[in-house]
Amino acid sequence: MIGKVITGKSFGGCIRYVVQKHDAVILDAAGVRMHQVNQIINDFDLQRKYNPNLGQAVGHIALSWSINDLAKLNDEVMVSMAKEYLQKMKISDTQYLIVKHRDKDHPHIHIVYNRVDNDGKTIPDNFQKQRNVVVCKDMTMKNGFYISPGKEQVNRKQLKGEDKTKYELFDAIRSSSKKVKNINELKQLLAKQGIVTHLKLKSGSNEIQGISFSKGDYKFKGSDIDRSLSYGKLSQFIEAQQAKPEKSLADKIREAVRNAELERNNSAELQEPDFSETEDQTYPLQIIPETDFQTLDFGFNIEIADDVDDEAIHGRNRHRQKQARTNTR
Repeated sequence: MIGKVITGKSFGGCIRYVVQKHDAVILDAAGVRMHQVNQIINDFDLQRKYNPNLGQAVGHIALSWSINDLAKLNDEVMVSMAKEYLQKMKISDTQYLIVKHRDKDHPHIHIVYNRVDNDGKTIPDNFQKQRNVVVCKDMTMKNGFYISPGKEQVNRKQLKGEDKTKYELFDAIRSSSKKVKNINELKQLLAKQGIVTHLKLKSGSNEIQGISFSKGDYKFKGSDIDRSLSYGKLSQFIEAQQAKPEKSLADKIREAVRNAELERNNSAELQEPDFSETEDQTYPLQIIPETDFQTLDFGFNIEIADDVDDEAIHGRNRHRQKQARTNTR
């Protein structure tokens, strides 16, 4: 299970993206009407007026699971998990909307919540990304959700922005570290690929304490890209590579074949939600009949948060109102 955490300014853009996605289904909500898009937006905007100084009042939570977890998930379970997630993220006493998307093979839901709570107080967003990682990992382990064998099997084609750059750095550093004899050689080889290596020195000495890498507008500590890329572990890896005997041609061919097979299998792995603009068309709202989810006990905790404004999602403001129809499933 993975999550994306973002905050934004416009409930209009966020709600339209989440609700008007083809085959989107509203699973649950609190504090907002669910039958018309404009009503949902107006209800969120009304509460945000209790705290007009908060610019980024929109919280948008996206939870995704691997296609391998399909048998373990249904609408009730996902709603229960979403509520547990909000609790663990300390997001409470506020409006929220939970919507399921079915545009991808892997199961995923979106949660939009108001960072202005029912008392007009601000729900903090500091350290949310770090907390999200911890909670998602805990949820995955406790509930036996699928865990990808490693970053090598993540579908790179689905990545964007910061995540795309982070995986590009991971691939380049891992590949280059197998071809060099020391950190300085690694630094030179990465520079040819447009990657800058930053070494952190201990105050008053030449002792290296840490390593970071930057590409374009993004800069990450080695350990933030992957634990194996901290300065200590990366140095150990390079030293270990030097101690290994050179691979035979047959071994190199077998390794190339294995890598090709991994790449072909990437499409079946867990993918991040795609928040790109959809086609210029709208669809009727689908709402799951009201269910007493409070009586369910699944023992999960979950989280993820994310929000985008009109410009980020649509590139323009849209003012459309959609009539709801009841899901007859």
